[in-house]
Amino acid sequence: MPEPGEAVEMRAALLRLRRTSGLPVVFGGLLHDVRHARIAELNGARTAALRGLVISAGSGLGGKAIALSRPCAVTDYPSSRHISHEYDTAVAAEGLRSVVAVPVVVRRRVRGVLYGALRDPLTLGDRTFAAAVSAARDVEQALVVRDEVQQLLAATREQVADPDAPPGSWEHVRDVHQELHALAPKILDRALRDELLAVCGRLAAATGARTPSAHRVVLAPREVDVLTCVATGATNAVAAQRLGLRPETVKGYLRSAMRKLGAHTRLEAVVAARRAGLLP
Repeated sequence: MPEPGEAVEMRAALLRLRRTSGLPVVFGGLLHDVRHARIAELNGARTAALRGLVISAGSGLGGKAIALSRPCAVTDYPSSRHISHEYDTAVAAEGLRSVVAVPVVVRRRVRGVLYGALRDPLTLGDRTFAAAVSAARDVEQALVVRDEVQQLLAATREQVADPDAPPGSWEHVRDVHQELHALAPKILDRALRDELLAVCGRLAAATGARTPSAHRVVLAPREVDVLTCVATGATNAVAAQRLGLRPETVKGYLRSAMRKLGAHTRLEAVVAARRAGLLP
């Protein structure tokens, strides 16, 4: 079953699709098993006829896109001979005619389907088709990030819970912490992003407890974020992109952190922060 939070990515992609393509109706949903998707997100719909509709692989336009794992389109849905017509009642209730359906494919597995539609039987142009495909790619990328985060979270929960883990394994935890921090700005789902950052905090505390500190240094949260990026080898520009800040702002946070840590270089700042238990 798809997690409720995954709807955030689909909703955002559909909103962008409607804005960039000019399509009056867009909708979609994720698969809840290997053959069935549920329409959960709609934008521009006049009725609730499509909401909650379960699309089976091979059935209708969306089911065809799921089965073939490629985009499909019809100029006049009710009269098309290239699709089956199990969903004509819902489609007619919304008055849809010209429709495009694009599968969301992650690692060769279909994870969902999104649609764009007109209420007139007009041929969809290349620009509209490309916008629909681009929206599906946005969802795919978001799901890839979500999958990676979930895998990292699962791996680190067990690690942090084990107080007797060998020292070498904590080096892996430090690497995971850096990866999670880098992924955080890409997560649209607030609940998952908050969970990710909370785990980052626990990782920092767990690994920091294993690093003695001669004196207490207090860094602002953003100073820690910047140093975490720097620890991965990121430049100020890259750190700014990851954190959603301006490069000048990143430079200011880095300068402040270096001053507090008594460091003269970026590398010294990272080493000092780790010794102080502020970074994993």
